[in-house]
Amino acid sequence: MLRIRRDDTVMVMAGKDKGKTGKVVRVMPKANKAVIENINVVKKSVKKSDTYPQGGYVELEKPVALANLMLVDKKSSKPTRFSVKVLKDGSKERIALASKETI
Repeated sequence: MLRIRRDDTVMVMAGKDKGKTGKVVRVMPKANKAVIENINVVKKSVKKSDTYPQGGYVELEKPVALANLMLVDKKSSKPTRFSVKVLKDGSKERIALASKETI
């Protein structure tokens, strides 16, 4: 089970963007990576094509390993560990360990 989902707010804990926060755009479970808004942006040169009529350089958001990410607590806006609680109806919810609130 993946613990980080799309639209979660996460903080990068290692790498060139350490300390930055952003919203998860896409999660790739098989690769164990996630794409985060405005994090790990690289420039790539592209040829003229239908998608890029001018060609030149394009800025792309590359995936970041899930091991380098931590969920951000909504209450304190700091990275936090969390646990998963199983409710009576069988559904699950994530709970921040620092503030004891649902993520």
